[in-house]
Amino acid sequence: MRPPQKSSSQVAKKSLRKQLDGDAADPLFNQTVQKALAILEVFGGEKTALNLSEIGIAVGMTKSSAQRCTHTLERLGYLRRNPTVKRWVLTPRALSIAHAYLSGHLLIEQSTTHLIDLNQASGESVSLSEPDDTDMVFIARFPSHKRFFIHMPIGRRLPMYCTASGRAYLSVLPRKDAQQILRRSTLRQFTPLTLTEPKQILRQIDAAREVGYAWTGQECYRGDLTIAAPVLGSDGGPVAAINISAPTSRWTLDELRSKLSSLLLETARAASSGIATR
Repeated sequence: MRPPQKSSSQVAKKSLRKQLDGDAADPLFNQTVQKALAILEVFGGEKTALNLSEIGIAVGMTKSSAQRCTHTLERLGYLRRNPTVKRWVLTPRALSIAHAYLSGHLLIEQSTTHLIDLNQASGESVSLSEPDDTDMVFIARFPSHKRFFIHMPIGRRLPMYCTASGRAYLSVLPRKDAQQILRRSTLRQFTPLTLTEPKQILRQIDAAREVGYAWTGQECYRGDLTIAAPVLGSDGGPVAAINISAPTSRWTLDELRSKLSSLLLETARAASSGIATR
């Protein structure tokens, strides 16, 4: 019998407390700054509007501490209180941090033309994602011109273990490093088809290592098929991943692999070559 999965708020709370414990000995580490950033990060997905109690529980702080932080973030323009639902919500200013990162991003700059070409040639959604701890974060996306039901905004985080992009990235790492990332991941089922057994996931990563790209079938979202290839840095290590995502209404996973994997690999090689050249 599979043990019950922890909620996202429980995971965030445990992660914050662990981080605070680990940084307690650092005299330069400012826990107030960390807590403020943790509040901003807890918004998103189904958590678009939160009250003080919900914020405190989600990030592992007292209600009074959450009140001081949210008040400061409001004064700085990153949060506002929605009078209709009587909860805190993010403001457009929260995007300024992400914009500063994306606007000067060398990989996005040198990959965009290749990503657009792949999008037009495949007719399906194409994305570029980067690793952050045990997740892949989407930093560029060119959606399909055909009907597609999955909304994948820039900044969306998905776990490495159950995504083609994540497995493509892990496939270039030394196997022991990939195993370490899996051990630190919370392996939960997003759909009935999500692989959560480490041995099964490692077999998929090994298979990706052999052919140069990874694939997943409806492991994060029902109806979504994805293939992905790693983008390599000048030292040969993985720095990102490019993926093609397509619906089961138009493709089977075998068709997606056989018809579009060569285009995907060409795009990943072109993006990698651009990094090496620069």
